[in-house]
Amino acid sequence: MSTLETVVLEPCDEALMEGLVQQNSASLALLYARYASVLKGVVMRVVHDEAEAEDLLQEIFLQVWGRADNYSPEKGKPLGWLVTLARRRAIDRLRQRRAYRRATDRFELECRVPWRGDERSGFEGQVFREDVKEILARLIDALPAAQRQAIVLAFYEGMSQREIAAATHIPLGTIKTRIELGMRKLSSAVNAQREKIQ
Repeated sequence: MSTLETVVLEPCDEALMEGLVQQNSASLALLYARYASVLKGVVMRVVHDEAEAEDLLQEIFLQVWGRADNYSPEKGKPLGWLVTLARRRAIDRLRQRRAYRRATDRFELECRVPWRGDERSGFEGQVFREDVKEILARLIDALPAAQRQAIVLAFYEGMSQREIAAATHIPLGTIKTRIELGMRKLSSAVNAQREKIQ
């Protein structure tokens, strides 16, 4: 037997993709070992945050595991497909982050805009502030349970998004989305309620 015949060749990328379609976890491990650092670099160029890039990398490989059958060899090499997937996920996360900031800024602005009741003093002012608290509590209670939990932990308990994710065992990206959606709903609801408390 020649030396060449004893060499074990690693499978090509296309073979690994085929393995993923067959739910072969060894194929995923090899693909991860081969391209994790490349994909993390792609993500970092978009999000500029080490921890978020790590989270996204895990999400990307979960998506690769679940959607390997979406890859088509006719459209290009597996690495090209992986890079495109990583870039799209990173851009989506950046859009979510920006949308969350906009929603948070709008909500904070709504809370800071002086309503006529803010000018009241003494007992009348206290009654007005209690009314506002009660309305806000009702609006938060009306949120879907997952969004309500995230909002309460973030704004009443003062927990960071990462702390909420760790405490609830829910992915950080999911927590961010829940807070963003909850803030949007609260902002819209506050606008709708303004007439009732002026």
